[in-house]
Amino acid sequence: MTALSGVFPVLITPFSADGSIDPPALQKLVDFVVEAGADGLVYPGMASEVETLSPDERLIMVNALGACLAGRLPFIVGASDGDPEKAAARAEEGRAVGARAAMIMAPSANGADVAKHIAFYSAVAALTTLPIMLQNAPQPMGAGLSPKAVGEIVRAVPQIRYVKEETLPCGQNVSALLSSVGGNLDGVFGGAGARYVMDELARGAAGTMPASELTDVHVALVAAFKAGNHKEARRIYSRSLPLLLFQAIFRVRLTKAVLAARGLLSSTAARAAGPQFDAGDHAELDALIGEAADLFKIHQIHPKKDAHAAA
Repeated sequence: MTALSGVFPVLITPFSADGSIDPPALQKLVDFVVEAGADGLVYPGMASEVETLSPDERLIMVNALGACLAGRLPFIVGASDGDPEKAAARAEEGRAVGARAAMIMAPSANGADVAKHIAFYSAVAALTTLPIMLQNAPQPMGAGLSPKAVGEIVRAVPQIRYVKEETLPCGQNVSALLSSVGGNLDGVFGGAGARYVMDELARGAAGTMPASELTDVHVALVAAFKAGNHKEARRIYSRSLPLLLFQAIFRVRLTKAVLAARGLLSSTAARAAGPQFDAGDHAELDALIGEAADLFKIHQIHPKKDAHAAA
């Protein structure tokens, strides 16, 4: 199987205005990611508000995604759960609709105990045939493991073929992982909203897994970098970074606001905890979108439409 690499955006979970999941709304989001030239996609992850979804909701949305995608791109199913049997079950649900790998976060409850993480991933590997991507997210959501600890886990569980490294300093950790266990892996991806993507790519990352509101921009950035045009890649990075910094504060609400402004989402309803936009934030968001709008080659902004107002 060809190793996964490139731009793998994490899709949001669309909710209706009443807060219920909206499976049909996935179609437009999936079509955008395909049209934008992404190399694959991920669902559900932290950008999908996965912690707010019930097991039944996850299954409904993963099945809907499989139908929308119809094999057009490689798909990594988010299967994170602190219970290895449940994580494996989520992985198998993804495999049933075409997932190529399962992204599973190192559980925060295991802390820095490497033996517990090895036991966890070994138990998952015994119950699913999918290759595993170890997501190393910072505390408190994840375990925030050191590169040394991740390396020990990777060496102990051969079914772990990928790592998504999101613990700061991301670039240094990518380098450390590739140096210590690169030969045991098919790739190390960057995450953290693509805020450090240039450093990660320069250090040999296989790709990036940000949220999906700037997929076309990230595709252009990675393509320029791979073509050796690092000046153009850095230009795109510098132009898009202000929006990504705002996203670091408002997380999925920023992502949904930009998707709505691009005509890709009708409701920006969100379940996740975190700050809400006030009037000043809406004004700043307008400015940031306007400054970056020329980077959007598809689904361009319609300035007169206040599409990013909260649903």
